[in-house]
Amino acid sequence: MAAITSAGIGSGLDIESLITKLVAVERQPISTLKTATDGLKTQLSAYGKVQSSLSALRDAAAKLTNPATWGAGLGTSSDNNSITVTPGSGAAAGNVSVSVSRLATAQSVSTSYQPSTGPIGQGTLTIELGTWNADQTGFDPKAGASAISIDINDGSNSLAQIRDKINAAKAGVQASIVTDQGGSRLVMRSTETGVSNGFRIGVVDGDGLLDGQGLDALSFDPRSPELSKTLQNQAAGNALAKLNGLDIESETNTLKESIDGLTINLLKTTTSDVTLTIASDKEAIKKAINDFSTAYNSVASLLRDQTKYDQANKTAGTLQGEGSVLSVQSGLRGVSGGSTTLGGKFSRLSDLGLDPSADGTIKVNTAKLETAMADLDSVKQMFMGVDSSNAENNGLAQRMRKFADLALGIDSSLSTRQKGLQDRITGNGLQSSKLEDKATLTETRLRARYTALDVQMGKLNNLSSYVSQQMAMLNR
Repeated sequence: MAAITSAGIGSGLDIESLITKLVAVERQPISTLKTATDGLKTQLSAYGKVQSSLSALRDAAAKLTNPATWGAGLGTSSDNNSITVTPGSGAAAGNVSVSVSRLATAQSVSTSYQPSTGPIGQGTLTIELGTWNADQTGFDPKAGASAISIDINDGSNSLAQIRDKINAAKAGVQASIVTDQGGSRLVMRSTETGVSNGFRIGVVDGDGLLDGQGLDALSFDPRSPELSKTLQNQAAGNALAKLNGLDIESETNTLKESIDGLTINLLKTTTSDVTLTIASDKEAIKKAINDFSTAYNSVASLLRDQTKYDQANKTAGTLQGEGSVLSVQSGLRGVSGGSTTLGGKFSRLSDLGLDPSADGTIKVNTAKLETAMADLDSVKQMFMGVDSSNAENNGLAQRMRKFADLALGIDSSLSTRQKGLQDRITGNGLQSSKLEDKATLTETRLRARYTALDVQMGKLNNLSSYVSQQMAMLNR
């Protein structure tokens, strides 16, 4: 509020102080509204915390209703150096016997020694993927793969440049340079294993000669010995294995579809059977149960603190007396204290070692939970079982997830109450703006009136001084 320093000079009154006090009275409802709005905002923030903790509980419960949580998620091998296994969705618990007589291989060829820095030759290399027959007298192009031609020109035809051009062509062949005491050779290898990923390399030499010199030295085609100037170091081949006595052939050393849900990695050949054991990951399941307990305790503790009344300090929690929150608190206790017949000998959380405490939270008895995990199927059903004839008998995680979903729904009492609080905050903001405008107008009006009064009082004071002077002169 801008100060007019001349106000009060004429009358001698403290006009600024008068105006300030009168406007302060006018602004009192604004302060009252602000205090009320701050309280509403605190409540709204507390509701947000309740929703956030309920969301975490819903996620923890949902994990215990997910079949993948209870699936055979742990795979071990009696010989990790030869074979490993990774269970996935749909994997069944049990043992698998595996032996490997041959690993899948990639075709590899190498040229004769070549100049390491000078030009090799000019022309065109053509790389084509496909399958060679046993004696390499026949070649069947790979279905869906096209032959790739690579131009080798003067100025870009050193061994390293040719290597880079082959790799850039992405023709299914990876090239590298191997150097030893004899010199440098170009080694070309299929990027993928399996008989269908063999390859041949055709050459059209720019000099028009088939003399094994220049670019001809990079050709590989055993069907035409005069055109094949490179040596094959390794033929393309499929892996051969036995799974539970059944012969399996694979183009790769990773068996992903041989047994549902299992990825079996073949690392080396074996002289005897290797046993793969597939079982539930009990440690991961126990962690999911403990996470559920932690999430539940977070909600229970938050609701207790927000709704309690501190008798010693005579203070109430932010949400004390809020019906929507008390309803959630009651429902939460109802689900956690409920029972189901689907879990056999386990019907309540306390049967697993998730014991209720006096403060409304759950305390995990680790030893009791460990003992219960020996009957994993019953534990599973107690959490995620579904009773098609009676939803009230569903597994406790199923019911907790449903409860949290309803509590967090757009039409839930929590959401409705939040909307009501937000509407009141918005309304208070509009009302405060109107009162602020009114206070500003009042200040303007008061300042105009007191300024006019000040002027009049100044005139009267001047007149009084003049009269007094004249009377004094007359008296003399």
